[in-house]
Amino acid sequence: MDAIDLLTLQRLLKEGIEDLFPDRVWVKAEIASMQLKANGHCYLELCQDSGRGVVAKAKAIIWKNQYFPLSQYFRNETGADLRAGISVLALAQVNYSELYGISLVIEDIDPAATLGEAELKRRQTIERLEAEGLLDRQKQLEMTDLPYHLAVISARDAAGFGDFRRHLLENEYGFAFDVQLFEATMQGQSAPESIIGALKRIQDSDSRFDAALILRGGGSALDLVCFDDYELCSSIANAGIPVLTAIGHDRDHHVADMVAFDFVKTPTALADVFIDAAASEDERITSFATRLRLALQGKLSAMSSALDVLQNRIHSADPRKILDRGYSLVTDGNGVVCKECRGIKAGDTLKIYFSDGEIKVKVL
Repeated sequence: MDAIDLLTLQRLLKEGIEDLFPDRVWVKAEIASMQLKANGHCYLELCQDSGRGVVAKAKAIIWKNQYFPLSQYFRNETGADLRAGISVLALAQVNYSELYGISLVIEDIDPAATLGEAELKRRQTIERLEAEGLLDRQKQLEMTDLPYHLAVISARDAAGFGDFRRHLLENEYGFAFDVQLFEATMQGQSAPESIIGALKRIQDSDSRFDAALILRGGGSALDLVCFDDYELCSSIANAGIPVLTAIGHDRDHHVADMVAFDFVKTPTALADVFIDAAASEDERITSFATRLRLALQGKLSAMSSALDVLQNRIHSADPRKILDRGYSLVTDGNGVVCKECRGIKAGDTLKIYFSDGEIKVKVL
């Protein structure tokens, strides 16, 4: 039986691969993991996911002299660092080592392809949500006129959360709010699952919240691509309470914003939503109180006028007023008013009242 040793086999494979790929090739893949060594070389593991799982893997390396300019160029073009979880289009030389097997030596990366891949996934997410009737589901919910109990999804030390909390709780009107934080990772590959978990904890909580708020104070396009994730957006759409988002800056608009009950661009703008709601309700209550006071004043005024009329009538009917006009009043011995002569007999004692006094008389 003919046989060759392992080294010979490896060398044959090396020659075959080098003959097959004499020039550099553009390779499209996802960065599964990435390590920058102390010596300046960057080691990566690339993979391809079919949607049902990983179907291919390969080791890759960016040598020290290439890594810094290449990573800087990628950051300048995309606003984000090279990292695990993003798709790249890399220009690589296929290399084969008898000890380490096949690897790709990356010499260039096309940032436009990475951004294009993210935009394609975003459009696919929108189409799927629209087909499932989820884009407008949150819009069918109603939020109380005076939202007070607010559940916030954010990183505890995030600047956006700090800005939101200060702006809301230190408002000029002195309105009070109950704010509870549900911590989550707000960028990167693990962000969608982390935010979904926080949203579930809010809905399972013993506390009843008026709204759930997702806060993140800006970032690069690739940092925020997690907010275009289908599973996250589906969870927002199916949440049982209104979900409001404040993600990124004015130039950003994410699928999470589209499916949310409402969205604004910054955490402070979101704080203003609730401050304005409280101010509007306060104004409505003040207006109601004013109308009630005016109505009560009108009622009291009408009652006072009616009382004056009655008092005048009583005053006018006072017998003493009649006596002042020259009349006199006669009563019998028991003090009963004598309205006619009939019934009065000689010898009866009567009393006659005048305006300036009274006299007692005897009937002759």
